[in-house]
Amino acid sequence: MSDLLWPGDHRAGGLLDDQSFLQAALELEAAWSAALVTLGIAPAGAAVSAAQLAALLPTDVLKVLGARAEASGNPVVPLVALLREGLDGEPGRWLHRGLTSQDVVDTALMRCATAPVEMLRRELLVQVRCLVDLVETHRHTPAVARTLTQHAVPTTVGLRAASWLSGVLDAHNDLTAVVLPVQLGGAAGTMAAAVELAGHLSDPVSAVAEATVQVASALGLAPSTPWHTVRTSVTRLGDAATRCTDAWGHVANDVLSAARSEVGELSEGVGGASSTMPHKANPTLSVLVRRAALTAPALCATLHAAAADATDERTAGGWHAEWSTLRVLLRRTVVAGSQTTDLLRDLVVHEDRAAELLAGADGVGAEQQAMAALAGREPAPSYLGATDAFLQAPLARAAAVLAEARA
Repeated sequence: MSDLLWPGDHRAGGLLDDQSFLQAALELEAAWSAALVTLGIAPAGAAVSAAQLAALLPTDVLKVLGARAEASGNPVVPLVALLREGLDGEPGRWLHRGLTSQDVVDTALMRCATAPVEMLRRELLVQVRCLVDLVETHRHTPAVARTLTQHAVPTTVGLRAASWLSGVLDAHNDLTAVVLPVQLGGAAGTMAAAVELAGHLSDPVSAVAEATVQVASALGLAPSTPWHTVRTSVTRLGDAATRCTDAWGHVANDVLSAARSEVGELSEGVGGASSTMPHKANPTLSVLVRRAALTAPALCATLHAAAADATDERTAGGWHAEWSTLRVLLRRTVVAGSQTTDLLRDLVVHEDRAAELLAGADGVGAEQQAMAALAGREPAPSYLGATDAFLQAPLARAAAVLAEARA
C-alpha cells in the first residue's frame, strides 16, 4: 500500500492490506478444516491447506473480490464461492461448513492485527530506552516551565522528558493488555451448524469447543466464545492504539513548541526541507506525529460508535464500519510509532538556550519569593522542589518494563 496524502505510510508496509487480509482468511479456512478432520467431525479427506486454497484463486483475485463483495456486503461470500469452484470432493463439500462470514472477517482482522501490535510493542520499548537516556542525561538541565503557554517557574529538561516517559509507559501497559481472540460463532453465535456436523460424536459440543481452541492456536490468537455483537476486543485494540498516539502527540507538541525559531530549546536531528525557503529545517517528524495524534481519536470513536450500535446477533452497518476504520487506525499508529522513535533517537537538546531563556524569563521567581516571605526566611538557592525525586517513579517503571522485556 501507499498513500501520498499520508506521508510515511510506507513505514507500515503491507500491514492490514487486502493481500494480508486475504491470506488470513485462507489461513482460517484451512485451520478450521484441519480441526474438523483432527477431531473426527469431518472425514479425513476434507482438510485443505492455505497454500492449496491460494493456488485456486485467479491472479486478479483482489479485483474480483472487490467487485463481487458489494452484492453480499462482505468479501467472504465471493471468496468462498471462488474456492468451492476449484475444490473437488470432500474439501469442496466441507469448506467453510459451520462458519459464517463474520467469523472469517473478524478472525482475519484479529490475525492481521497481531503484526502491528507486536511492532508497536517493540517501538515502545525502544522509545522507553531513548527516554530513560534523555531523562538521566538532562535531569539537572535547567529550563523554564510553561503553563497555558506562558513562563511559570523553573523546571528541568529531564522532568519534562519524564512526563513523556510516563505517557509511553502507560501506552505500553495498554498495548500489553490487548487480547486478540478468534471469532467462531456460526450463523448467529450458537455454533449450531458445527455441533450438528459433530452429532455423531459422543460429546459434539466439547468437540466444537476443542476445534475453536485448535484454530486459535494455529492462528496465534486467543480462544474465545463468540463475540459477534460484543465488540470489546475491537474497541480495546483501538483504545490501545489511540493511547499510543496520545503519548506521542504530547512529545510532538512539546518538540514543536520548543523548536520554534524564537525558542530553540530543542530541534530534530534531521529537519525537513521547505519547497521555497532554503534556510528552513522544519520539525517534520513532530508535525507528522501530531497529525496522527489529532486523527486517531476520531477513528477510535467510530469503533466505539459501531460497538454501541450492536443489534441482535449481527449488526447491520456498525460491524461493517469497523473494518476499514481499524485498518487505517492501526496502520497510522504504526507509522507514528516509527516516526516517534526516530524523533526521540535523534532529538537535540540545546542546553545553553534553555538556560538563557530561564535566566531571561520575567516573573519566574515570584512564587518562590512569596512562599519564602510567608515562611519568614530568604529564598533557597534553587526553586526546583521535588523535581529530581519525581523522576524516580517513571525511571523505576521503565527499568521494570525493560527487565521484563529482556527476560
